[in-house]
Amino acid sequence: MKAFLTPLSCQEEKDCLMRLKNGDLNAKEELVLHNMRLVAHVAKKYQSSEEEMEDLISIGTIGLLKAVDTFDYDFGNRFATYAIRCIENELLMHFRRSKKTKMEVSLFEPIGTDKEGKQIHLMEVLLVDDVDVAMQMEIHRDVDILKHHMDRVLSPREALIIKKRYGLFGEEELTQREIAKSMGISRSYVSRIEKKALEKLKTLLSN
Repeated sequence: MKAFLTPLSCQEEKDCLMRLKNGDLNAKEELVLHNMRLVAHVAKKYQSSEEEMEDLISIGTIGLLKAVDTFDYDFGNRFATYAIRCIENELLMHFRRSKKTKMEVSLFEPIGTDKEGKQIHLMEVLLVDDVDVAMQMEIHRDVDILKHHMDRVLSPREALIIKKRYGLFGEEELTQREIAKSMGISRSYVSRIEKKALEKLKTLLSN
């Protein structure tokens, strides 16, 4: 697989999105270039002997461009989460048009590592049968469900860790180590709680 630029840090991505919102076209190019690794990781899950990787990356890049053009920074969701949905949507529409067999990508398929060396997974990515549904509406639906039911299905500690870990609902996005330090518990314990909570949310969002 060809080499791509490293992903932007959370702060770099935030700054880039703010510049994009203010009409900076260089910010758009920067977002695309630094998220090509994400396109390649998603495309790789759909690779078969009948499809060349370069073709899949080209198709996935269309989804990434759509994500950059339609992402709503004020909505409070992570760009990577939204971009993955758009990339997958574009690939699935391609397979539907060409009558190929659709392949599923796990919600928790590893796509890289964070600055602690921990695996990054496709958090909050839902697999849907109707790939023609507007992506923004799906994102709004998912977050609305989380807002209304997260505290019902998660314990207070689980909810707090998920909000802090993924920067949800006004919380600053933190690493497991940073969360562990702030809560006075071990990083491994944070990891176990996070994993258990994600399984609960996976069930919630798939219903």
